[in-house]
Amino acid sequence: MASSPSRLFAEISTAERPGSTRVLMRRAVVLGASMAGLLAARVLSDHAEEVLIIERDASEADNEPRPGVPQGTQVHGLLPAGNLQLDRWFPGFTAEAIEAGGTLPTPDSARIYLNDVLRPPSPPVAGIGALVSTRPFLETLVRRRTLAVENITLVTGQVKGVDLSSTKVTGVRYTPTGADEPVTEAADMVVDGMGRSSKLSDWLEAAGWPAPELKRMPIKLNYATTLFRRDPEISDSMVVVAQTTAGKGRVARMGGINAVEDDRWIMLIAGYGEDRPTRDFDEFKARCRRDFPAVFGDIAERAERLGEVVTYHQADSRRREFHKLTRLPGGLIAAGDAVASFNPVYGQGMTSAMLHASCLSAHLRSGASPAEPAHAYFERAKVVVDAAWQISTQADLELPHVDGPYPKGYRITSWLGDLVFAASMKDEEINARLSAVTMMLAHPMSLARPSTLLRAVRAKLSR
Repeated sequence: MASSPSRLFAEISTAERPGSTRVLMRRAVVLGASMAGLLAARVLSDHAEEVLIIERDASEADNEPRPGVPQGTQVHGLLPAGNLQLDRWFPGFTAEAIEAGGTLPTPDSARIYLNDVLRPPSPPVAGIGALVSTRPFLETLVRRRTLAVENITLVTGQVKGVDLSSTKVTGVRYTPTGADEPVTEAADMVVDGMGRSSKLSDWLEAAGWPAPELKRMPIKLNYATTLFRRDPEISDSMVVVAQTTAGKGRVARMGGINAVEDDRWIMLIAGYGEDRPTRDFDEFKARCRRDFPAVFGDIAERAERLGEVVTYHQADSRRREFHKLTRLPGGLIAAGDAVASFNPVYGQGMTSAMLHASCLSAHLRSGASPAEPAHAYFERAKVVVDAAWQISTQADLELPHVDGPYPKGYRITSWLGDLVFAASMKDEEINARLSAVTMMLAHPMSLARPSTLLRAVRAKLSR
């Protein structure tokens, strides 16, 4: 993999379906029916005789949040790159989702505010939109399509650990729902899709293997979300994002409104540190009117509320550096939040998980043996993590309560980012290139190309 990060990212995020695949193993086991786990299972179904998903949440109710997703009731964003991957692995997925009630806003129906200034519309990149829905709605459709694949089976139970030989993973131990004793399932490959709380590092250390280094960036994010009945007499808004950055008397905050299935709005307001929205609806309304564009207050004060205010706190962004391990059991994969989770206000989580599935597909189609350490997979996944991490942490490092860690070249990267961002406010081409990066359709390094920087400088000088 000698390609540049930008080129490798383009290969990973392709819309093209694999032309041919071959079976490489008898059984693959996926830990967790998360977005990462479901997409990994779909990829593995092309290469394994049997794929087994072990999920601890026994409920299979449609459109209900899983207990294992504590933020499942909050606003979730699926970026266009994630939408593209869903259609790649489940042909016709977007059309099916829209028929079921999901929305596909046009660029001119999405409003993005930064410090109360409305940004130019983000142009569609290669005609790719972003499906908008609640997380439970989307997860239900993905689970349904995944389990419709003939060789994929889901069982419920609590995973207790992985079995490792001196060279590779050999199986998974779990206690089935309703049982008292754990059972062991043999596996030629195991994918950890258990999210931020994954215990894989502990299991590796307990078995005498090195655990990946865990990097954290404290963000102290506080969410509050509630649902409203959509009313065209109040607003025609489909998507609204409002961000206030810290500085010059401003307090860093984020708000979001999405038009979702069942003719509803889901609305979120967020603060950092001691700025914590509560579950009190009167306070929610007051914050909407005081801290965000008028549409937030209009909806909060006039629309029919459909549920209670639900809060969520995330202490940090984190990444596990699997790519740095020189010793790694063969056949062991981690994906999604089990590798890295980011400040959720940037909407990168689900999309990153889907791109990890693309990394897994590329790894298995490269001729790699499931019995060998998956170093090449983790190098590909690093490209995805680096892209999301750079976007989110570059902004988070501007928060007054965040004091690092600062990446190498932070100052020059920050300066270049500010240059390109300022140019995007007046130059349509720069806006399109920046949008491709924030939509995870292109790697951030693509913005450092001489042609982009020269155009950005010209835009600045013409002010």
